[in-house]
Amino acid sequence: MIEDEKLEIRPKAPRAVRTLTDLANIAGVSAGTVSRALAGNSLVNTKTRDRIQALAREYGFQPNQMASKLRRQKTGVIGVIIPLGHDRRQQISDSFFMTLLGHLADELTEKGYDLMLRRVVPERDEDWLDRFIGSGMIDGVIVIGQSNQFERIEEVADGYLPMVVWGNHQEGQRHCVVGADNRLGGRLATERLIAAGATRIAFLGDTAPFEFAARFAGAQDVASRLGASLRAVSTHLSPEQTRKEIAGFLSRHHTEIDGIFAASDSIAFAAMQELRRLRIAVPDAIKLVGFDDLPIASQTIPPLTTIHQDIMAGAQGLVELLLRRLKGEATESLVLPPRLVVRGTA
Repeated sequence: MIEDEKLEIRPKAPRAVRTLTDLANIAGVSAGTVSRALAGNSLVNTKTRDRIQALAREYGFQPNQMASKLRRQKTGVIGVIIPLGHDRRQQISDSFFMTLLGHLADELTEKGYDLMLRRVVPERDEDWLDRFIGSGMIDGVIVIGQSNQFERIEEVADGYLPMVVWGNHQEGQRHCVVGADNRLGGRLATERLIAAGATRIAFLGDTAPFEFAARFAGAQDVASRLGASLRAVSTHLSPEQTRKEIAGFLSRHHTEIDGIFAASDSIAFAAMQELRRLRIAVPDAIKLVGFDDLPIASQTIPPLTTIHQDIMAGAQGLVELLLRRLKGEATESLVLPPRLVVRGTA
């Protein structure tokens, strides 16, 4: 009598395994792990790597359908992706995004590339970056903002070279980043407020995104050292919600503060509108400093005192480093020095 063999029960395969996510669903791992396993990356343990490679052969998954295809073929297109994990209501029409995108488009055109733009809400698609890279439509990718996706970007950077990120640099990170020294910028902003006479300062902005968190940390450094009080007031980045939150805070607490450090110029503009509506004089009653130095910052009434980050130089750096990476070069991050621009609000 022959005993029946115990059969291994596997999830039913989809009709066609075309993407990293399809294969990841079968293997029960992330798309990033599949990408690294198929590339032979040593960060994936041998057992897992062998199992994924075996599944790829079994289901006929062709590596040329993912990022390896990009290394053999050129599309002449650079992908630019904006992850909004921290605030899904934020809009690409935000003045900072439009300024940076304009400079990126100019620089890429000069280098002979087209630009493909994508806005994503990561909570709806955890493989948002893998899908874009593996689409076969782009030669490399620029990510604008780390949002709350630092670990996702780190994982992809382990197995994909032609990617550069606009954001905040911190020691030990693996992905290549271009951006201002945000902590130093926060120090400069807070030092200016205190020098102008402010001692009770509100930081307006969500401290979860890495860039804003670094700006707040810099403000904390100075407030602690110089004996000023500092409170964080969380505000979203969608214009309507930002105005509502700032209006609510100022209506209840404007007598408790004499200085505002806005995490971005866009937040500073909203604060100026609400201060004007409440008939609170700037800078006499409340001093205000922004961050970015967008073109309109010099045209507000009064003109906005702010922290200048060189967005044009940042766009040029993003493109230069990406093109070097497309040639196979591993590049260092580029941290740009911020600069205080004193105008009429502080």
